[in-house]
Amino acid sequence: MFCFFAKRNHEKHIAMSNQTCIRLYADRKKIDACKEKLSAEAEPIHELSNILALAGNEVRLKIIYLLFEEPELCPCDLSDILGMSVPAISQHLRKMKDGNLVDFRREGQTLFYSLKRQHKDILQSLFSSFAHAGKGELV
Repeated sequence: MFCFFAKRNHEKHIAMSNQTCIRLYADRKKIDACKEKLSAEAEPIHELSNILALAGNEVRLKIIYLLFEEPELCPCDLSDILGMSVPAISQHLRKMKDGNLVDFRREGQTLFYSLKRQHKDILQSLFSSFAHAGKGELV
């Protein structure tokens, strides 16, 4: 039994050691250019990372999509649309508010949520692929 275990670990070690990066030379110009691109786009990358982190939950992605399609919705509207309780919807909206993805306004006792304007362009390219999904192709 011990020999089998040792053999399996040895095979794993060999497989993992084959995953190293071997190159003859580093293309310094390409590496420096890529670093500059990342530096120049640091803010939009951070913004997109935040959006994608929040959209990583299916319910929040649906809420983001609905707020992209509608100027504003209240938690009661979202509750009816998604078939969830208002407290559950409110918890998701709170995370999105804390993540700086949505704005809200109060009208009496009701809060109306909307996507922050600066996120609409990024989301446009993401949600434009939905128009083709029904045709069997995802752009």
